[in-house]
Amino acid sequence: MTHPAEDPSGVGSASLGARPALAAPGAHATGPRPQRAVGLTAAEVAERVARGQVNDVPVRSSRSAREIVRANVFTRFNAIIGVMFGIILVVGPIQDGLFGLVIVANTAIGIVQELRAKKTLDSLALIGEARPQVRRDGTAQAVPTGGIVLDDTVLLGIGDKVVVDGRVTESDGLEIDESLLTGEPDPVLKHPGDEVMSGSFVVAGAGAFTATKVGRQAYAAQLAEEASRFTLVRSELRSGINDILRFITYLLIPTAIGLVISQLTVEGNDWREAVRRMVAGIVPMVPEGLVLLTSVAFAIGVIRLGRRQCLVQELPAIEGLARVDTVCLDKTGTLTEGGMDVVELRPLRSADARRSADDRPGPGGPPAGHAFADPELLGQALGAMGGADSRPNPSMQAVIDAYGPPPDGHWRVLEAMPFSSARKWSGVQLLEPQGTEGSWLLGAPDVLLPAGDPALAEVDELGARGLRVLLLGRTTVALDAPDPAAGLEPLALLVLQQRLRDDAAPTLRYFESQRVRAKVISGDSAVSVGAVASHLGLAGAERPVDARDLPADGEALAEAVDLTSVFGRVTPQQKRDLVGALQSRGHTVAMTGDGVNDVLALKDADIGVAMGTGSDATRAVAQIVLLDDRFATLPSVVAEGRRVIGNIERVANLFLVKTVYSVLLALLVVFTNVPYPFLPRHSTVLSTLTIGVPAFFLALAPNNERARTGFVRRVLRLAVPGGVIAGTATFAAYMVARANDSTDLEADTSVATLTLFIVAIWVLAIVARPYTWWRLLLIATMCGAFTLVLVVPWLSEFFQLSLSGVRDPWVGVGIAVVAGLLLEVVWRVIVRRTDA
Repeated sequence: MTHPAEDPSGVGSASLGARPALAAPGAHATGPRPQRAVGLTAAEVAERVARGQVNDVPVRSSRSAREIVRANVFTRFNAIIGVMFGIILVVGPIQDGLFGLVIVANTAIGIVQELRAKKTLDSLALIGEARPQVRRDGTAQAVPTGGIVLDDTVLLGIGDKVVVDGRVTESDGLEIDESLLTGEPDPVLKHPGDEVMSGSFVVAGAGAFTATKVGRQAYAAQLAEEASRFTLVRSELRSGINDILRFITYLLIPTAIGLVISQLTVEGNDWREAVRRMVAGIVPMVPEGLVLLTSVAFAIGVIRLGRRQCLVQELPAIEGLARVDTVCLDKTGTLTEGGMDVVELRPLRSADARRSADDRPGPGGPPAGHAFADPELLGQALGAMGGADSRPNPSMQAVIDAYGPPPDGHWRVLEAMPFSSARKWSGVQLLEPQGTEGSWLLGAPDVLLPAGDPALAEVDELGARGLRVLLLGRTTVALDAPDPAAGLEPLALLVLQQRLRDDAAPTLRYFESQRVRAKVISGDSAVSVGAVASHLGLAGAERPVDARDLPADGEALAEAVDLTSVFGRVTPQQKRDLVGALQSRGHTVAMTGDGVNDVLALKDADIGVAMGTGSDATRAVAQIVLLDDRFATLPSVVAEGRRVIGNIERVANLFLVKTVYSVLLALLVVFTNVPYPFLPRHSTVLSTLTIGVPAFFLALAPNNERARTGFVRRVLRLAVPGGVIAGTATFAAYMVARANDSTDLEADTSVATLTLFIVAIWVLAIVARPYTWWRLLLIATMCGAFTLVLVVPWLSEFFQLSLSGVRDPWVGVGIAVVAGLLLEVVWRVIVRRTDA
């Protein structure tokens, strides 16, 4: 699909399936027209389906159900926890094995949520799936990509993606971009007999090809086997968590070995007690819930966005868009709606008058006394041009709606030159009512007219009002000449009005409020694009830049792009260069688009966002597809990404503080040769109330903080000192209690548990800031639950907690308060350094 911002001619390709009969004697033709194939019959299709010669490669928008279960169950930490749980089942009692049930529940939650996300993704992918056209029994019909069979005749038009390998059978100026496969930037003109590869896409013309390789034999399918689309985008969040978990694994093994030896030595007379305390020391070191909550947060993000008709084709793209600081917008289809209306057809001076005034006869201009400046004849010519296009884009559809087909027999299409983003015009060769032949061009005035032409001032005046202006001209130069536009006689200006999206201005204001810069990059004239952007209130829109005037040097280009908000007359390659220039300045760039000439820029951008009604090619390379074409959905995607990243960073602090204090306690126990302060049941209640339950709610809460790089560094800044403070305070309270009465291990353990709970809940209170009513209620609920464990007899007996006496418990509380105040100091220092 070609859109008016990128198709200044307003004329897309002429489809082979609906072109009037061509090639009158003496017509200028680009070559003989081959006999159109009727395609397969229904019986032949059924036969090939029965033989399995069908394009049965599944569209993968998510992991399979088997992969989801395997990824959530068979993890290194689940293996560690599973072994520990098995040990407890042997030595007992069952309350010390509660952590195993928690892991089972967590894993089940992760599987259920990701399966829900998969269902959402798959249903949305089905809605947004390309439906190529094939010719069967002589008629064109749309079929699912998986419905193409071997030897099918597949039709191609501008913006269509080549979905299977094949050989060209029909070509009408068919140009294929194979850059996504070969890296070569220039489109390739295809002739009958040439090969086409799946994964390429049409940038100009029309044609058809016979499918020679389908299913997993096709080129694109073989590439897809190498990598799933689900994980192509790099996720700093997941990479950072994986790095942390890898380090913890290396730290965990020697610490666990030392703990096993020390507890067997200390509890030599009761090996079961030694094993239980050893397990209690190892289990808290594993931040098993961190991986779970990351997956759940991403999965719920997919579900939420799916409800807004937003297809996330690569899951980490949610995170990527949250980090974006620059959004490059295609004007048409993003800021404006697809539909257009003809405002007026403004005839220019007659051919004779212009020649007399300019004293520059065109080498192929019309004969003296030509009357094509007559508005009625101009309208008929436009109607004939529209009739040559069976797949009109919005601007050509506006022409068709305004002028309709010309009277029968008055005009006859002989040949057509499809639109090209490089040319900025398209043309049709017509047999005219007088019996003469002429080439009619429709395109960008500043491309078709020489510099200084009087009509350009008129074009600029109209463009400054936000109107779209195309030039209609005629020449007797054949379309297959080296430069058909060289002898063009300008005849009229076609003035079109674009429809602004009602959600464009609020969306731009949202990005501005979030310090995300918006840049409009369009193939339309810079003045026209600037007028539209100014009307929407985009900062800097009053200074639009024509991309043809941009410097070619990399550093100079980067500086110019960094300082400019609106660009016009941008070619597809320039779009790609502009994105690269922004990235060279350290910007994280998102690119939105719907036309085929957005593909290269979408592919190179950090995050590509395609409109649902855009071309097959744009949807194929984008990470996010807005199925309802609503530009206003983008803020929701940004907000969802920020929620995921910000909240995972919060809960990561909780989990890693626990890991740090668990490792520290284990090391202190090994070096002092004392019993480990906790049993597994104590670790379970502490983890559940200070981390597990709070983290689940915090991970799903709203969060509009802008995402920043350096996830691992920021998390460790609090987790390491917080864990050291918590572990030191707990061990100090434990040793004080032991010094007073080393024989009552249950009382000593209870004091240590109380101290650690207070410090851990203090960490939770810090991480949960800024406070809202529900966050305060969450903290209060966790404190209330722990109080119940201490005061309700059967709960305190079940968890083996009994605070005897007054001095030791209050000493533990005092140590915990001092540790909490120290945490506050550390937190404020960290916040100050982070914000600096």
